[in-house]
Amino acid sequence: MISVVVPVHNEERSVALLYDELRSALEPLAREWEVVFVDDGSTDGSFGALTRLHAGGENVRVVRLRRNFGKAAALVAGFDQARGDTIVTLDGDLQDDPAEIPRLLAKLDEGFDLVTGWKTRRRDPLSRRIGSRVFNSVTSRLSGVRLHDMNCGLKAYRAEVVHGLRIYGELHRFIPVLAHYRGFRIAELGVNHRLREHGRSRYGFERYLRGFLDLLTVSFIGRYRQRPLHLFGGLGLALGLAGIAILVYLTVVKATGHAIGQRPLLTLGVLLVVVGMQFFSLGLISEMITSHHEERAAERERSELLVDEILS
Repeated sequence: MISVVVPVHNEERSVALLYDELRSALEPLAREWEVVFVDDGSTDGSFGALTRLHAGGENVRVVRLRRNFGKAAALVAGFDQARGDTIVTLDGDLQDDPAEIPRLLAKLDEGFDLVTGWKTRRRDPLSRRIGSRVFNSVTSRLSGVRLHDMNCGLKAYRAEVVHGLRIYGELHRFIPVLAHYRGFRIAELGVNHRLREHGRSRYGFERYLRGFLDLLTVSFIGRYRQRPLHLFGGLGLALGLAGIAILVYLTVVKATGHAIGQRPLLTLGVLLVVVGMQFFSLGLISEMITSHHEERAAERERSELLVDEILS
């Protein structure tokens, strides 16, 4: 089964049109499909429009969140309700073209776990296109995942990908990066992008600042979650060695008969050594916590295996 997850926020005029386009794109595939609309705290008539769709179609499911929690929470809610072994996501504003879904699914069948769209001709204002290009370039370089469009709403997944990810805050922008860090195979496919006809964009410039901070979070989780000492210990060693070098230099200066008590360099050297020791200690503590967590997880896995053997 194919499950299509659509986050919706104040898209009353779009949802019925989107469902018609989804039906036109998916019915020729001769596969069972469903669409899960997630109303992310809409304040217009979106939920009423979704209720009418649900009443008129057996393959329409609707999830309503208590308030506007954001796209990441809406996606997670949709993933939890999706019953398909293949999951497709797209935005509810009609800018993503449902006619591209068969191409994404065909690419998925080539052996990939996640296929993300690439808006090769983006139909957005120039300011958004420039900001998005810079954001994607920085994200690709820092994460090591070479994609042109990290945050395209149109994606196709195998179900095990979405059920293995922890998405919160605004980490939905980095789903390909998170999936890559977990060993899933990622592909990118150019897709059609359309002009917005209804509603308005809710993203401003501050989105990119938050995105950069989230990128640091994702990079840390992906690269150093299992080895925090490599980050904190390395930084601590670098600072400590720099401080020791300064203090050795000042010791030589003192030995030659010059006063160093009033020199700011002395304060800097001591500060670097102290801060370096703090970072190194933080790395050791993080390693101890990580090791304890992994041991507990391994014990749970062994217990589960034992239970399986008893019940078999």
